[in-house]
Amino acid sequence: MELADILGPDAVIADMRASSKKQALLEVAQRAATVTGLHERTIFDVLLERERLGSTGLGGGIAIPHGKMSGLGRLYGVFARLAAPIDFEAIDARPVDLMFVLLAPESAGADHLKALSRVSRALRDRVLVEKLRATDRADALYALLVEPQKSRAA
Repeated sequence: MELADILGPDAVIADMRASSKKQALLEVAQRAATVTGLHERTIFDVLLERERLGSTGLGGGIAIPHGKMSGLGRLYGVFARLAAPIDFEAIDARPVDLMFVLLAPESAGADHLKALSRVSRALRDRVLVEKLRATDRADALYALLVEPQKSRAA
């Protein structure tokens, strides 16, 4: 599975202005609603409920909010680069400036876990993360994210 399978060019927010975790989740839920056709409040509630179980802030300024939802026919991703880092209650207590939201059908099971693993692996690539932080154009962010993993390793 490649990120291009779950992330479309219209699902990239290049310069999100949010001052809190809740506001950031609401903004990505709005974009996810446009991409998926589901109601933004439903998406927001799923993401917020997952955050109540424990922060999806992985450390290093990166968060991967995620959840399973009825009404989805496939996996969807939304990427956001925040204009200014926000507190996300991350494991390392560092503020978050890069978010990759993953939404999966309720029946996704292993596919959801594979997608989470794929996103996590991509966002552990220091070179990629530096490039993501260095650009504020949605088309450039998208191109960086969907570039095949093998070419990044070279």
